[in-house]
Amino acid sequence: MRRHDKRNNPRTAHVRHILVPDKPLARKLIEKISAARNPLKMFKKSAKIYSTCPSGSKKGDLGVFTEGQMVIEFETAVWDTEVDEIPSKFIKTQFGYHIIWVHSKAD
Repeated sequence: MRRHDKRNNPRTAHVRHILVPDKPLARKLIEKISAARNPLKMFKKSAKIYSTCPSGSKKGDLGVFTEGQMVIEFETAVWDTEVDEIPSKFIKTQFGYHIIWVHSKAD
């Protein structure tokens, strides 16, 4: 396995997320997104309605970020998630509960 050199070649990812304050809402949104005919469309709509992050107004779009810019729990979840995988779980950080959609990743 090739070891990634973060210092000289940081990874990047394009991500959307929905940030909510509690587990029950995070669970409800994951169920709603998973059951939707068009999960990405439902994700974007849910981000706009429910997300407490300013990115909610952009349908959850955080744009492209470089490794080291986000809190470790969030970044770990991004690197562990497949591109365009429909979210089936959420993660907790000091900011609340995140539902993550990864659009792209680059080494």
